[in-house]
Amino acid sequence: MDKDRIFGTAKEFVGKAEGAVGDAAGDAQTQASGRAREAAGAVQDLYGQAKDAARDAADTAVNYAKDAYENRGETVRSGQRAMAQTVQDNPLGSLLIAGGIGFALALLMTRQPRRPPSRWRYYG
Repeated sequence: MDKDRIFGTAKEFVGKAEGAVGDAAGDAQTQASGRAREAAGAVQDLYGQAKDAARDAADTAVNYAKDAYENRGETVRSGQRAMAQTVQDNPLGSLLIAGGIGFALALLMTRQPRRPPSRWRYYG
């Protein structure tokens, strides 16, 4: 838990108490001061909550990255097994896909480079 959340909650509580004392005593200045302190405490508490949420998200992302890095070999092997199984299950479809990819690459590599359009000037 972030210290801003603790201090914000404490300020909010003190502000509510000060506002209640101002209400009971009929003192508008104490009442306004209590409401202001309560609002400042609520803002500080929300700031602490945002910091906690950001810290938790960063920790989760770091843990996910560590797991992916530590298990990288298994992930690659499982992908290879899945690819091999797909090719075994449907060899004709796999061959057609590989041929299509090869054809598309050949078209891209043998294509003439594009020339910029000529600029025409019209005088009128």
